[in-house]
Amino acid sequence: LNAQIKMEAHASATYLAMASWCEQNGFFTSAKFFFKQSEEERGHMMKIFKFLVDTGGSPISPEITNINHDYASIVDVFENTLEHEVTVTKSIHNIVKKTRDLGDITAERFLDWFVMEQVEEENTIRDILDMIAVTGTEGVGQQMIDNQVANWIK
Repeated sequence: LNAQIKMEAHASATYLAMASWCEQNGFFTSAKFFFKQSEEERGHMMKIFKFLVDTGGSPISPEITNINHDYASIVDVFENTLEHEVTVTKSIHNIVKKTRDLGDITAERFLDWFVMEQVEEENTIRDILDMIAVTGTEGVGQQMIDNQVANWIK
């Protein structure tokens, strides 16, 4: 779970960097989306951290490094986001398998929320990438993409 805390913290920092890239490149709605995602990922980190405290574990405040700040395009930003979310999903699934091996029903039940949250996370990014594919990135397409991202801000 400490490794997952670090992964969630890294996601928060990555989404903050993506928000910055979006702001600098005129994708202001996408920036709002990634600022919100950054907060959400920090919330995930804190949820796991608090669970460990509550169950007598030893959560570790993670050191975060290797945050990418450079992207080729808005498509690159969202493709990287999907890749990251798929990695997080795999990590959560591996932790669930480990809890089953250990017979840790409490941790497994706790992780149920994260399993379903990842379904939502991946689906959101896939929907945005589908919208980008339909809209296209030529001419006003990029501005249309940014405007449509508002539909996915929670």
